[in-house]
Amino acid sequence: MSNATRDALLRWIDVRGGVVRTTAAQDAGHSRHRIADAERAGDLVRVRRGWVALPSADSFLIAAARAGVVLTCVTQAARRGLWVHGHGDATRPHVAAPSHAGRVCARDATVHWSAPVVPRHPDRLEDGIENTLVAVARCQPWEEALAVWESALRQGQTTREEMARLPLPSQAQRLCREARLFADSGLETIVPARLRWLKLPLLPQAWLLGRPVDLLIGDRLVLQIDGGHHVGAQRSSDIEHDARLLLHGYHVIRVTYAQVMDDWLTVQQLIAGAVAQGLHLAR
Repeated sequence: MSNATRDALLRWIDVRGGVVRTTAAQDAGHSRHRIADAERAGDLVRVRRGWVALPSADSFLIAAARAGVVLTCVTQAARRGLWVHGHGDATRPHVAAPSHAGRVCARDATVHWSAPVVPRHPDRLEDGIENTLVAVARCQPWEEALAVWESALRQGQTTREEMARLPLPSQAQRLCREARLFADSGLETIVPARLRWLKLPLLPQAWLLGRPVDLLIGDRLVLQIDGGHHVGAQRSSDIEHDARLLLHGYHVIRVTYAQVMDDWLTVQQLIAGAVAQGLHLAR
């Protein structure tokens, strides 16, 4: 096999994610003999019968091809750059199996068996955004699913109108109705959703004294949520801004991301106690 012929084959596979069906390569004009030569030379590896991959290919795609499944739900959402709590649970990927499949060899994975709302091409190893969001709706807690949906809408990966035209299951229909376009992060979805019972104005990213705050509750109560980047100069700047807010009559509750996600009852009690004292009201 000439270098030019080999390079053309490898480029064709690389453009398609590095993992392909051999029949697709043959349909594109790359002969079975050429593919076999590339395997013998170590330029390709055999994933399973009918599938080959570049040695440098994405390990998730290789694993999906080997198991005969498709990456979906929070795993695929995270791969698409959407906000996902826990970054898609990389230790236990979520995959979809064809409804007609028998036993699936996807150890240590969460397998979704439901039929896709958008038909999957047999060569695909990753779900599109529509199937990904529907899988999230079926699988994840309401607040976390809502955060993923809002992240997709905010990034323009789909629209509410496009999703609404699909045959969505009931939970996905509700998410489609309630997802907002202007939440800047998953926490800006989750926290207001948890505080709606207060029946108070909740304004994420309110601009106060020259900077945005994470959430303004009522007129004067500010909730700030520290992530992992709130250290060093950022931390000093946050403390200085908190002090200026206090001097201007605001009341600040500052908590961590971990507290919001893992100890919400404590955070909720702090906020409820402040509201009971009227600290959310302009005086």
